[in-house]
Formats: sequence, C-alpha cells, structure tokens
Amino acid sequence: MKKRVTLIVLDSAGIGYLPDAEEFGDVGANTICNIYHKRGKLDVPNMYRLGLANIDGCTLPKYAGEIKGAYGKCAEKTHAKDTTCGHWEIAGYSLDKPFLTYPDGFPRSFLDAFEERIGRKTLGNTVASGTQIIQELGDEHVRTGSPIVYTSADSVFQIAAHEDVIPLPELYRICEIAREMLVGEFLVGRVIARPFTGKSGSYTRTENRKDYALEPFQPTILDGLTEKGKEVVAIGKIEDIFCHRGISTVDHTKNNPTGIESTKRFLEEKKGDFIFTNLVDTDMLYGHRNDVEGYGAALEYFDRKLPELEERMEEGDILMITADHGCDPTYPGTDHTREYIPLLIVGKHVKQGVNLHIRPAFNDIGATVYEYLTGEQWREGTSFLKEIWED
Repeated sequence: MKKRVTLIVLDSAGIGYLPDAEEFGDVGANTICNIYHKRGKLDVPNMYRLGLANIDGCTLPKYAGEIKGAYGKCAEKTHAKDTTCGHWEIAGYSLDKPFLTYPDGFPRSFLDAFEERIGRKTLGNTVASGTQIIQELGDEHVRTGSPIVYTSADSVFQIAAHEDVIPLPELYRICEIAREMLVGEFLVGRVIARPFTGKSGSYTRTENRKDYALEPFQPTILDGLTEKGKEVVAIGKIEDIFCHRGISTVDHTKNNPTGIESTKRFLEEKKGDFIFTNLVDTDMLYGHRNDVEGYGAALEYFDRKLPELEERMEEGDILMITADHGCDPTYPGTDHTREYIPLLIVGKHVKQGVNLHIRPAFNDIGATVYEYLTGEQWREGTSFLKEIWED
C-alpha cells in the first residue's frame, strides 16, 4: 500500500483566538465562526461531515450526523501570526523568536540605504491595506515612478508598483535587493512584490505577486522527506514560503480554483508522497479586505470541491485540512489574527469521529505526516498517528 499525505492550508481560516491573543490585540477574533454569525450561514456540509462544527469551542451549529473523519484544532507555539511562521511550524520547525514587525514603518536609515540601492525614492512606509494604499498613492506613484512600500502587523515588507510604470522584472529585482537587505538587525519574514494595473480611481492588484521568504533556519519535514527519497509536491505559494528547499515538484498556482484542480490532478495521477497545498484566496482576496461574503463564498467553494478530492484518494491516502493563522474579516483592521487553526483529517484508514481536541503546537501536524511516511519520529511535535490510524 502506497502511503501518501495531502495537506491543504486554507490560508488564514482560523477558528478562535488563542489565550495570548490580548498581546496581539486579537481578543474576540474567530475567522470561521464569525463569518458564519455575520452572514447567518456557512454552507460547508462536507467539512461539517469531517467534524468542523464539533471542534472544541466552535460556535457553528453542531453536526448531528455521523462524523467521517478525525478533527481538532492546534495552538501556535511560535509567538507570531504570520504566514511564514505558521507554515514553518506546521512543517515541524517552531521559531524561538518571531520575525521583527514594524508598526511605525521602517527606519529611515534602512530606507535611505534601500533607495540608494534601487536608484528610486519610495512612497508610503506605513502600515496599510494593500488594496487601499494603491488607491491613495497610486497617482503619485505613476507620476514619480517611486514604488510604494508598506507593511502590516506581520513581518512583511511589501512593494507595490504599477506594471506599466515599473515592469515586473524590475519590480522583482527591487524585491530581491530588499530581501538581501532585510536580515540581521532588520530581519523580516517576507518581502512581497505587489504589482497592480488600472487607472486613477480604479487601480487593481494583479496575480503576479511574488513572495521572497527566507530559508528555514533549521530543517523542516520537507527536508527530511526529500532526503529519504520522498517526493514533496508544492502547490501555490508553498515553494516561496520555504525558499524552494525540500521540494521535489512545483505547481505555483495563483488562486484557489487552480490550486484545487492541481491537487486533484496529482491525486488522480498517483504522484507525490507529500502534497502540500496553499489556497491563498481566503486570506489575500477576502480576509485582508474585510470581505465577509467573499470569504464565506470561498470556503463554500472549497467545500463543494472537497468530494472531488476524496474521490481521487487511494487506500493509503490521508487528507488533512488546516490553516496557518487567522484573518477575521469581521474584526477591526485588516491584519492577520492570532488564532487556533482547525484540523480535519480523512482517509480510508482514518478512524471516524475521533476528537483530537486541542493540540499544543502546529508542529504536531508535521510530526504526524513524517511518522506516517517514514515510520520515524520528527524532532519537534508529537505525532497523533496512533490516535487516528486504523489498520
């Protein structure tokens, strides 16, 4: 029996604020449940069937039928709420110290050096919503050719530029310079290229975003699996988050529909030992824009496609569905929120109706994946394989 794990990250689909959320200003955040309460509905019957509504503390209407999978939620050990820390911890590496954030913008000394390197002045240098700041500063950017730089509550340095003003190759070069500089005393988790198009009053971001992360400072299960000859398939922005390390095969999809179709294809073609998929729309298009209806509809779209993924699973397949942090669109502001992440697990040999309750760290997921595929223990996290696997 070929063993394979597919892990799908519904980007930012948190399920309740963590005990330390007050330190982040996130008390009351609950991405999935608050979307349901705000909309008055959340039509995700397939995730309900896998135990979503029965997760400890969940305020969705309890599912009355027979639960077909194992379910629970995970706390984040790393003191952060960003994409990089979340994914790294899922993959078995927790940071002792989170990346730096810049709630007051980046130091002038850094920006002066950065502007000298790229040969352009910059605009912005503030905490902002990406969709709003291009409307506010887009005209000045088009007039001056100065890229717009901004950050958020997360450890990011984002660079927005109109594709007709700064062509993509040049924007990517500028981002590479920023990535080279944002280390040491200015350590930042990700530099993100945020290209946009359009005219005054109607600027819109394109799908040509590109992320520049750092290599994990220690090995992740991706490294461990590839070293053992396992094929690790990265779908969506996974390759960027891990700086292309520990990855065998890449499909850099740019939205949820193509990410789901790619995952289906790898399952159907019986490829990969570990398929790691990020579905970004929930976060990028809806969470950061406080779009409750759009976020709910994206969760419902994934849920409608979920049976198509299950139909393509073989005897030794395990499918896990989780998130990497929260981004509650009902909550004040447009930043990520410090939340638990849901965990839904299904497979022909996965025990039904098992409540894993609250796992103490995201890296329990990576430890379980690694044990299932190699028979060995990973150095971080506690595997729950024995709790869910039925021979």
